Amino acid sequence: MIELSGLRFRWRRSEPLVIDIDSLAVAAGERVFIKGPSGSGKTTLLNLLAGVARPEAGTVTVAGTALSALTGAARDAFRADHIGFVFQLFNLVPYLSLIDNVLLPCSFSALRRERCRERAADLTAEAERLLAHMELDVAALARRPVAELSVGQQQRVAVARALIGAPALIIADEPTSALDADSRAAFLDLLFGEVAAVGATLVYVSHDASIEGRFDRGLDLTALNKAWRPS
Repeated sequence: MIELSGLRFRWRRSEPLVIDIDSLAVAAGERVFIKGPSGSGKTTLLNLLAGVARPEAGTVTVAGTALSALTGAARDAFRADHIGFVFQLFNLVPYLSLIDNVLLPCSFSALRRERCRERAADLTAEAERLLAHMELDVAALARRPVAELSVGQQQRVAVARALIGAPALIIADEPTSALDADSRAAFLDLLFGEVAAVGATLVYVSHDASIEGRFDRGLDLTALNKAWRPS
């Protein structure tokens, strides 16, 4: 699903490298945990995997497509079709309803809209199904502004949004940083179940090494990224 080769990235030419990774491969359907302290390049790596950033050297290949060779617009289109992103701060849109927040990726991807219609009668029904699977009471929450939902509820809405339309790759950037241990474990149970149901690959980044054992494989970015320099 993912193949990195000779990956080099820096924010400005005058600055040192932020990412320097010789190679990395992630198999389709694999659940990979990437850990590292602040400043080790975790979020930058995710931006490269999602095609948000473009490397100065090397290749980023996702699902057989070399993102590093695409234009910015083509990377945006690929990401809309094939990648679901769970942000650390969730990034829900406050003026959209609960359902419309979940359906937002379908506004940018005809492929994800079509996949939804293969699973349910219409887009709304598929959004409601995902929210219910994330153990949210849609009827009770539908009229509440998403900004008034609890942290745990917002987190699950963000995951449903990432999963809508069955993208091949799910990227999660520290989504459990604000949760206690019990809530974190319950969340991972739900996330793993939904990822397995659609056959997606999961790349999960966190500084919390206590959950590493729940994944198929764990990677330490401080060992993988030659550009990392401890402060």
